[in-house]
Amino acid sequence: MTKYPRPALNRLGLSPGKKTRLKRLLYGHGPGGGTLLVLPIDQGLEHGPVDFFANPASLDPVYQYELARDGKFSAIALHIGLAEKYFHEFAGDVPLILKLNGKTAIPSDAQAFSPLTGTVEDAVRLGADAVGYTVYVGSPAQDRDFLQLLEVRRAAERFGMPLIVWAYPRGEAIAKKGGREGLYAVDYAARVALELGADIVKLNYPTTSEKDAESPAPYNSLHLSPDAAFRKVVESAGRALVLVSGGEKVGDEDLLKKVRSSMDAGATGIIFGRNLWQRPREEALRLTRELHGIFREYAQPPG
Repeated sequence: MTKYPRPALNRLGLSPGKKTRLKRLLYGHGPGGGTLLVLPIDQGLEHGPVDFFANPASLDPVYQYELARDGKFSAIALHIGLAEKYFHEFAGDVPLILKLNGKTAIPSDAQAFSPLTGTVEDAVRLGADAVGYTVYVGSPAQDRDFLQLLEVRRAAERFGMPLIVWAYPRGEAIAKKGGREGLYAVDYAARVALELGADIVKLNYPTTSEKDAESPAPYNSLHLSPDAAFRKVVESAGRALVLVSGGEKVGDEDLLKKVRSSMDAGATGIIFGRNLWQRPREEALRLTRELHGIFREYAQPPG
């Protein structure tokens, strides 16, 4: 498969502050070469402590911080409490992406909305290199979601802070149009993030199922391969860099295949949480070394 080019840094319309911070993430830490390998630990809020049962050591956030540092990740992404209470021990060694909104898994996703849990000012004070915001595309609450994101975007512009948008399709309308993992939903979410001002958009890899026939035309008749479908999503994201969600823990072979296919399609990087910190430390570090090797194949000079 021919590698699809990623947008060059100097074509993203970034302010000097945003460009400086983003260049630090893309070239100064992690695999480098304009790629991103991010370790998220927002699952304690989003899913509850259940995710830590697979590896009891991971209940302590120090486990993930040390994994991010020793595995040479581009950044760790988490909420305000885990930044306030733990980041001071790793500041300067592990770049921080501060998540600014979130919700629990207890209520239904029918009207999904994540209220603010932090501010861009918090991110600046803590020394973060980017902020993250989750927007639920298609939710009945998307009107106030968009307005909340507007205020975050304005603050990010004011402080020169890169904005990463977790673009997640949700709600009954999405469920009736092919489902939240279908190409229609993921492609739409990518475009929404671009048009709402994301510098980087975090997306799930679209999947195929019999529900694709319920998607609006022409999506219901595209019949694209998984690689071609994801390339379509990257194209829709335009000049927003694409960060692919690792999702639930899978086997090494499937994980590495997903990385290669994502990068071939033009993704800038991968955000791996449970796929790595649910593993024993040495196994996770071994896998991160393999990931670094793959990312080096996709390195490109800053520009």
